[in-house]
Amino acid sequence: MRKHIRTYTPKELLPYIDWSYLLHAWGVNGSDKQSEARQIKAEAEALLDEDCSCDIKALFCLHEAHSDGDNIIVGEQSIPLLRQQHTKADKPNLCLSDFISPVHDHIGFFATSVHPHDTDKNCSDPYKQLLTDTMYDRLAEAAATLLHREVRTNKELWGYNANEQLSIPDMIGEKQQGIRPAIGYPSLPDQSIIFLIDSLIDLSLIGIELTDNGAMYPHASVCGLMFAHPAAHYFSIGKISKEQITDYAQRRGMPIEQLMPYLVKNIQ
Repeated sequence: MRKHIRTYTPKELLPYIDWSYLLHAWGVNGSDKQSEARQIKAEAEALLDEDCSCDIKALFCLHEAHSDGDNIIVGEQSIPLLRQQHTKADKPNLCLSDFISPVHDHIGFFATSVHPHDTDKNCSDPYKQLLTDTMYDRLAEAAATLLHREVRTNKELWGYNANEQLSIPDMIGEKQQGIRPAIGYPSLPDQSIIFLIDSLIDLSLIGIELTDNGAMYPHASVCGLMFAHPAAHYFSIGKISKEQITDYAQRRGMPIEQLMPYLVKNIQ
């Protein structure tokens, strides 16, 4: 399948930034800290006005797929997933594979990354460097938001909702059709899944390198899946049992001991 690469500028992504996450990272998102929040936001916007010296890239690839129980099958590659085990009595235990047809469907794979130029790597002002690093994280997420919009509305990429008329605040508020859970999201907590995604779309095409434990470099990077199903929504896997970990390890073809560090937050 064709791989699409996009490049964005910081100023282009400014409207797509979800400032609540940046302010939360700085601990100034409370109603009693509005003046501090305004100051930090103004300083962050000033960094963009100065044209942050970075390259912002995005990668998208659409694949035919179908589900097989708790797995998503893409060509000859199986992507095993986890299912909730402790929802309320009136709600189903969800798995991301529920949003893919068992007969024939499509799934999107995406990644975005912010590559700082050398001049930004040696900033002598620790505060400015920390603010810049935080902004790079927000720009990677903003790039994912804009890319997701293009995927939904552009038939060259997918275009499953070509007539969408959502505002940017609506998109940030997740009112669009379809979801884009990233690696590490509550519905996709196993970081090692990134190796499967890399084998399908080649993250190096936008300069992303993976460490032995699946961390991405540059650090301001996002990678995950895109689902178009009208009922698709975000959820949390939550706690899982030893029995599910055993089953999951078998489906991954990995020793339980190798998987446990990736799922430590989900183990009962």
